[in-house]
Amino acid sequence: MTCAVRETGGGWRCVGVRWPREVPELGWSRGGDRRVSVLAYGTGLGFRAVGERHCVGARGNVCPLGAVVPGRSTGGRCAECARLDRAHSVAADTMADDPRTYRVYLAWFGPGMVKVGITGEERGAARLREQGAVAFSWLGRGPLMAARRTEEVLRAALGVPDRIPYAKKRAVRGQLPGPEERAGAVAELYARAAALEGRGWPESLERLPLEVVDQVGVFGLDRAPDADPAPGRSVREGGTAPGRSVRESAPAPVRAVRELVDGGVVAGRLVAAAGPDLHLAVADGGVVVLDTRLITGWDLTAVTRATGATEVTGSDVRVPLIDIGGGGVQGGLF
Repeated sequence: MTCAVRETGGGWRCVGVRWPREVPELGWSRGGDRRVSVLAYGTGLGFRAVGERHCVGARGNVCPLGAVVPGRSTGGRCAECARLDRAHSVAADTMADDPRTYRVYLAWFGPGMVKVGITGEERGAARLREQGAVAFSWLGRGPLMAARRTEEVLRAALGVPDRIPYAKKRAVRGQLPGPEERAGAVAELYARAAALEGRGWPESLERLPLEVVDQVGVFGLDRAPDADPAPGRSVREGGTAPGRSVRESAPAPVRAVRELVDGGVVAGRLVAAAGPDLHLAVADGGVVVLDTRLITGWDLTAVTRATGATEVTGSDVRVPLIDIGGGGVQGGLF
């Protein structure tokens, strides 16, 4: 079985991975139309990039220029559309009168990698899945500006960043400690944050109790690449067995796609996903990471065999790759 890739000529372009629920979805757009393809661990995923990469537009609107954008850009937008998209985001602080309730979260991505952030309460934990947070806990809830103020206070007092590069998250994802250590790291951060209540913490922000949510199981990081799920079975939330690290279950990916190119092929078996990253098992027994932010704006066609079938039975990666953690570029195409 293969994860769906729209056929050529349909005008559909991928808009990346989404996490509205506890399984990843590939989003597709064609003008104002939207579709999704639900992904399943253990199934094949394969496509070929065609032509040039074009700007994905902003806030659901098509780029008026149809601008060509660089293959290595993770934003996938021209300068003008990037400006418009940013201007209407919560991070831009242009929505002070937003009536919605927001939550402050504490997220853990790996040893020494923690951050504090905010998200709309109606979105649940979708934002944490989109960022690839391995474990997290809610800290508080309240109006937007109270949540934003708390976020700023905690960043300054705790010395935590507002963002962590995906390259760093990727580098530690295959070497995570066991569930107890992960939960302990979040609990420690929560205790430090809670101790600041009353010292710059807005009164309108309601503190929420510590409840560590571990997303290793949701991301499929506790599955060995050859452990395909039963047909139709969804991925369940949960961590690895007590005391068992992720490294014992799934080999660490060592390469990642640097960019797509015209005619470039990416095909493999989906074994895990975290944030925008898809982990694909390939022919040599290794795992290659595909950052789906790099495939937005491309026309993608399904990979076919000489017989004309669309099912991918092996792996075929013919795009530039980089070493995860090392930053070096692999020679030629893999």
